[in-house]
Amino acid sequence: MTGEQEWQREKDAFLSDGSPPGPLAEQFAQLTKSLLSAPTVEDVLEHVLEATVLMVPSADLASFTLIDADGGFHTPAETDEVAIELDRLQYRFREGPCVEAAEPAGPAVAIAPDLADEPRWPQWAPAASQLGVRAVVSTALIPGPPTGRSVGALNVYSRSRNGLDEADRDVLLLLATHASLAVAATDAVTRSQLQAAHLRKAIDSRDVIGQAKGIIMARRGVSADEAFDILRRTSQDLNIKLAELARTLASRHSEIDLPTG
Repeated sequence: MTGEQEWQREKDAFLSDGSPPGPLAEQFAQLTKSLLSAPTVEDVLEHVLEATVLMVPSADLASFTLIDADGGFHTPAETDEVAIELDRLQYRFREGPCVEAAEPAGPAVAIAPDLADEPRWPQWAPAASQLGVRAVVSTALIPGPPTGRSVGALNVYSRSRNGLDEADRDVLLLLATHASLAVAATDAVTRSQLQAAHLRKAIDSRDVIGQAKGIIMARRGVSADEAFDILRRTSQDLNIKLAELARTLASRHSEIDLPTG
């Protein structure tokens, strides 16, 4: 059975009992419809991330981790550059929820309700807390036969302590299933193209963020880390993606400045 047939079967199951679907079932039905019409795997993953922040009220950031052919990790899709940084730190430290959940021999789900008191990840948890994250859930992507082994993870970050409750985790398992079907339907070439496309986008974002950091450092007399923290906090306060904020500041630096405090 193909991935598209699986998605259609799941959609039909939501509506099969004859009763009107509830809000959550309707959202999943709409997600399934959008996945079936998505032209690329990257579009599929972005649709799932959009649904994640919509269906899980405390999901402030979300991303996907995929395992490369050589066993390394990369982030092919995310809702914000801060999510990329959270993932990248896990790859560097070789610890954290997305690394654990994505590992083929790891747990299906890695959960931390309060990163301020999390002994499992002594390097990553404090770094994540400094980036404003308090709770996290990573759910493995398991495409099924023939291996049944994880190929990655769906990662959801909350700025609220205990922000991802049990009901949210059930929704995340369903969302991860949708993403798993999409990944299962791709071949190695498509996944390599996905990684290359995201790498180009990440480099572009990193360049413009670097420009914005330089502007802030020159204006405020602060370090690179402090400049990034100003960007991050302002993007949260204004509910604007960090890269979009950085691009606006870099292109209009003579007209605008970021708020202080």
